[in-house]
Amino acid sequence: MFLLEQQLFLSSLDDTALAYLVPEHNLRKSLYEMSQRHTVVIMVGLPARGKTFVSKKLVRYLNWIGIRSRVFNVGEYRRKRQDGGYGGYQGDEFFKSSNKAAIELRNQCALEALHDLDAWCQQKPGSVAVFDATNSTPDRRRLITNFCERLQLDVMFVELITNDADMLEANIREVKIMSPDYKHFSNPDEAVADFMRRIAHYEETYVPLEEDLHADDAYLKLIDCGKTYVVNKINTHIQGKIVYYLMNIHPTTRSFYFTRHGESMLNTEGRIGGNSDLSPQGLSYAEKLGQYMTSLQLPDLQVWTSQMKRTGQTAQFIQAPKLAWKNLNEIDAGVCDGLTYEEIEEKYPTEFHARDNDKYHYRYPRGESYEDLVARLEPVIMELERSKNILVVCHQGVLRCLLAYYLEKEVKDLPYLRCPLHTVFKLTPIAYGCRVEMIKIDVPAVDTHRSHPAAPPTSNEISEAILDVPPLPEP
Repeated sequence: MFLLEQQLFLSSLDDTALAYLVPEHNLRKSLYEMSQRHTVVIMVGLPARGKTFVSKKLVRYLNWIGIRSRVFNVGEYRRKRQDGGYGGYQGDEFFKSSNKAAIELRNQCALEALHDLDAWCQQKPGSVAVFDATNSTPDRRRLITNFCERLQLDVMFVELITNDADMLEANIREVKIMSPDYKHFSNPDEAVADFMRRIAHYEETYVPLEEDLHADDAYLKLIDCGKTYVVNKINTHIQGKIVYYLMNIHPTTRSFYFTRHGESMLNTEGRIGGNSDLSPQGLSYAEKLGQYMTSLQLPDLQVWTSQMKRTGQTAQFIQAPKLAWKNLNEIDAGVCDGLTYEEIEEKYPTEFHARDNDKYHYRYPRGESYEDLVARLEPVIMELERSKNILVVCHQGVLRCLLAYYLEKEVKDLPYLRCPLHTVFKLTPIAYGCRVEMIKIDVPAVDTHRSHPAAPPTSNEISEAILDVPPLPEP
């Protein structure tokens, strides 16, 4: 029966597809791999609906929470082929449904992307691949689902629909005409006109996800940037996480503000954690932070703090509603809470060594790891995604996790992001990334940053790692 099914499937494909699909090793999966199935998210929608924007945000979120993810953008494969021998982008006629040569090229690009997607998935179980293209016809979607089902990859569709003409044109002007396709267009209006014609070509053959064609498929439809949602047949935990996230993202341009609390008394003693008051310099920072935030005149500003004293004291001069989140509390240092690094080395040398070896996954005895902290901060990210004009007053570990999300930092780098005291971070999400500005408030403070050790220490080199600990301030 297995061979018969295999033959029937392969016989349904043309020679070009066979060149890319179903390498022999993919048909022999171990039981362990099958228990950790991959997920393929197939984007659907006309051009300029935000598919790449959503794809990149989704992958950023999944990587941040520890799920290996990657976008496979078919447009990039097409541009590589065009630049490599087709004379570059030739204008909207390339996308006409009557352009047979172009259709063949686009199909080859889709198959090449699927081939790479499969090879990437084989490297590690439980990954998520986002197949970013218009995928606007049932035939194209059937080709992709057949490929995924044969390789036992879980599939879900995400379709983006925009009916707002003003929103669509704004997206084209802000994002699409900046694409490599239009680098030789000197007139932005000509680029917009070309792109509108490209959309019209796709509209001739576009078939949305319909219940009669996709009744048994898992899918999410996002209509007019999340004003309306349609959810169907979500079957797995990963698919549920994806839906949860995508129903919270906010498409409008806005900025977020982040800062650590002002210098605390324990900071001046070189101690970690605790729940101390601000130092005199920390109080001075709180006053100037209040003046700075007032000068911005942000409408409907909200201030989020942790439930630790030092963040509430830092926010006390800001004239705005305040919310104290337990989720924003500093990483729990467990038995090491309130100790200096020298004391940790003396009392818990094995723990000191273990943390330097893998700071992201290391969990303090009776405390937390950075990995735990990311999980705790997930609800905060969800609220930020649907909010605007927020100032978050938090802690070094918390701020590192939040910055890693917006700036797409790898887990190995997250615990070493530099987040100095008495500094405001302004983050502005842009089309496919995030712009960060650092505003230094002129109030001195101790340096609490500890760099990554040059090499993980062995048991007899632990004392050398202490050299990386910031020195205490002069009395």
